[in-house]
Amino acid sequence: MNKADLVAAVAAKAELSKVKAAAAVEAALDAIVASLKKEEGVQLIGFGSFAVVKKAARKGINPATKAIINIPAKKAVKFKAGAKLAL
Repeated sequence: MNKADLVAAVAAKAELSKVKAAAAVEAALDAIVASLKKEEGVQLIGFGSFAVVKKAARKGINPATKAIINIPAKKAVKFKAGAKLAL
């Protein structure tokens, strides 16, 4: 499912126009991104939770040259599935 499919599904389920459903999906995604940029977690009960995790700096190997390279520390988003996503 891509974003267009998601918008169509939301429009059908909520009996909205595709334009209003697209605005709702976009607003929800923007709110999640804004919260994660502030390093605040997002919990959607039953669906799952998003959290920002810090990845430590580490050493890696360039597969083309076999040279050891330094990989800098960074932040990443982690998703943990909730009960409704148990397949």
